Amino acid sequence: MLAGSIRRARRPRAESPIKPAAVNRQVLLRRRPVGPPRLEDFEIAESPIPAPREGEILCRTLYLSVDPYMRGRMNEGRSYAAAVELGQVMVGGTVSQVVESRHPGFARGDLVAGYNGWQAYAVSTGAGVRKLDPGQAPISTALGVLGMPGMTAYVGLLDIGRPAPGETVLVSAAAGAVGAVVGQIARIKGCHVVGIAGAKDKCDYVVSELGFEACVNYRTQELLPALKAACPNGVDIYFDNVGGAALAAALKLINRNARIPLCGLIAQYNATELPPGPNLLPILANRALVKGFIVSDHADRLGAFLADCTRWLHEGRLKYREDVVEGLAAAPAALTGLLEGRNFGKKLVRVSPDPTASG
Repeated sequence: MLAGSIRRARRPRAESPIKPAAVNRQVLLRRRPVGPPRLEDFEIAESPIPAPREGEILCRTLYLSVDPYMRGRMNEGRSYAAAVELGQVMVGGTVSQVVESRHPGFARGDLVAGYNGWQAYAVSTGAGVRKLDPGQAPISTALGVLGMPGMTAYVGLLDIGRPAPGETVLVSAAAGAVGAVVGQIARIKGCHVVGIAGAKDKCDYVVSELGFEACVNYRTQELLPALKAACPNGVDIYFDNVGGAALAAALKLINRNARIPLCGLIAQYNATELPPGPNLLPILANRALVKGFIVSDHADRLGAFLADCTRWLHEGRLKYREDVVEGLAAAPAALTGLLEGRNFGKKLVRVSPDPTASG
C-alpha cells in the first residue's frame, strides 16, 4: 500500500531486456453475476501471445486498474458502454510497456496508459494510448490521481459543481480514488469540505492527510444529524459516488441552486432490485442542478486536467493513496472487495514488475 503526494521513479533502462512470457494469461467473464460478483463468475485462461501487425504495438501489462464501473459491464443489457461478452477478457485501464512495435509513434520500451483489460499482454493500434513520463510522476498514477478517476473528479467538480470560495462541498466515498481528489481540489478552490466514508481510518485519513474539515462515518453515525453538524451552512455541492442513504440525507441539506454531480451509484451496483428512491422534492424546491456525467465524454479537458493536477501533485497540494495487490489472478477478488468497500485508496493490480520502481 502506497501513500503520499509524489514519489520519484527512475526511468527504465533502455538496454534492459524485455522478455515476453511463453503465454498470455487472461481473466475472462465466465458468467453474469446475480447480486455481488463471485470468484466463480471469472475464469483464468491462457492463450498465445498475440503478434502485432503493421501499425500495431504489443504491450505487457504492468498495472491494472480496478474500478466500480466494471460491475456494470458484467451485466447484460444496454448501458452507456457495451457489456463484456461471456468468454471475453474483462475490461479495464492499464499501464503497460511496449515490448514490440510496428507503429511509427511508439518504440520498444515505451511506457503507456491504455485500456488493454485483464490480461498480461495485448496488441493495440495506438488509439487512445497515452505515453507516460516516469520523471513526471510514478507510472501507476496514470490509473489513479492522474488518470480516469482523477479526471472524473476534476471534470465533475469544476465543470458541473462550479465551486466558489466559501461554499460547502460534501463528498461521498471520500477516501476513494475519485472522492479523495474531489475533496482536495475543492479545498484548493477555497471550499469547506466534508466527506462521507465507511471506516474510522478512512475518515481520519481524509481529515488529517487530505485536509477535509470533517468526515462522517456512515457505519457508526446517524447520517443526517452528523451531516447537519458538519455542514452548518447547508450543502452547495454534493458530489455523489454512491446514491442510496447518503444521497437521501444530502438532499435534505442542499441549499438553493445547489449542484449535484452524479458520478456513481455504488450502493446499488450489486442490488438484485432497485432500492426505494430518495425524495426528490428538495431538488425542485431548491432549484438544484443534478447532472449525471461520464468522464469519457470530456476528452477535451484532458490537457487542463493533467496540467493542473500534475502541478498540484508536485506542490504537495494533491495527495494520493494506492491499494496494490499482486498478480493478475488477484483481480477478481480485488473487484469484489472494492464493491464491498474493503479498499483504501485507488485499487490496483500489479501484473508485472514495474521497471521504474525505485529500490
